[in-house]
Amino acid sequence: MDRVQAAAIGAVYRDYPVVALVLQGGGALGSYQAGVYEGLAEAGVQPNWTAGISIGALNAALIAGNPPERRVERLREFWEFICRQPWWPTLPAPEASVELPDAIRGVVDSMEAARAILEGQNGFFVPRPWFGLASQHPSQASYYDTRPLRATLERFADFDRINQAREMRVSVGAVNVRDGNFTYFDNTERELRPEHFMASGALPPGFPAVEVDGEFYWDGGLVSNTPLYYVLAKPPRRDALIFQIDLWSANGPVPRDLQQVAVRQKDIQYSSRTRMVTDVLMEAQEYRRLLHELIALLPESARSSEAYRQAEPLACARRRNVIHLIYRDKPYESYHKDYQFGMLTMNEHWASGLTDIRATLAHHDWLERPSADQPFVTHDLHRGRGDSERAAAAGAAS
Repeated sequence: MDRVQAAAIGAVYRDYPVVALVLQGGGALGSYQAGVYEGLAEAGVQPNWTAGISIGALNAALIAGNPPERRVERLREFWEFICRQPWWPTLPAPEASVELPDAIRGVVDSMEAARAILEGQNGFFVPRPWFGLASQHPSQASYYDTRPLRATLERFADFDRINQAREMRVSVGAVNVRDGNFTYFDNTERELRPEHFMASGALPPGFPAVEVDGEFYWDGGLVSNTPLYYVLAKPPRRDALIFQIDLWSANGPVPRDLQQVAVRQKDIQYSSRTRMVTDVLMEAQEYRRLLHELIALLPESARSSEAYRQAEPLACARRRNVIHLIYRDKPYESYHKDYQFGMLTMNEHWASGLTDIRATLAHHDWLERPSADQPFVTHDLHRGRGDSERAAAAGAAS
């Protein structure tokens, strides 16, 4: 991206008091989000609010826990650290133009996934010994031990910086195991420590519940795999530009075999219906705008009424712009795509994220503040493309 383009983007995005990066959960697919962040950084876009769930929470820690000029570097170091296994052969990165037939690539990916199951991931999680699976403690009731992740987070993220809420707001979601309630750990409300981020990514039964201040928490993806609603609904409401980075697509083909069923099941389960959330919130924002205009017409004498006092907090003329990016599966990917941490695959995910955000930012007009009569807008690079592909497939089938 040249300086002229970066300057044009910078002039537009700085018009928003809130620039949020919203990161969905998705395990090994999370390097796609790192690629998106690299593209934002090269365009000079610096979020002031990062919210994540599961792997999105870990990426949020790396972004918020490093100075802007080092964030891409530290993201790269983290992903290479957890994906590179000491004794496992490393395939070249995508820039080496490695092309493998889909069938062979599928076998390679399956081997990488099997290795992760048997061995775990460097600095992330390790298998528990079989005799340890009978543990009676919540922090050990899992197939894998995630204690190595604490040291990794402390190595790649500065938690003093993470807790500087004036520099960047940070929010990560988790589920309270005892009462089933969804909780957000937010650095504007409490000090965030490694266990808050680990709790957000504690997906059972693979990973154990993580204790935070006397309560145990599981992965936020069990309830909602995206923090988008939290970012949009949390007061105070302000004009916002939101980059929503999803790792699972709600739209996809009808499966034809059991392996495709497993893939599609995960896509539907973890996609969190981002577009449905934005549609609902878009409608709600339109009602808030109309209410704001209506109460402005009331005479001064009516403003002391109880109805006015109840209506005023609900009225809102703020404008929200959601830029939606969704990772698109490769033809050879299978049901283990979220725990296949191979270096080649990691680099491909990263490159996909970088390509998608560059193409998105090429639409400078998408970043402009919405108009007063249409205060909530969304943009999605793949939306029209996906609809066309499904229509073509339906035509071919008939």
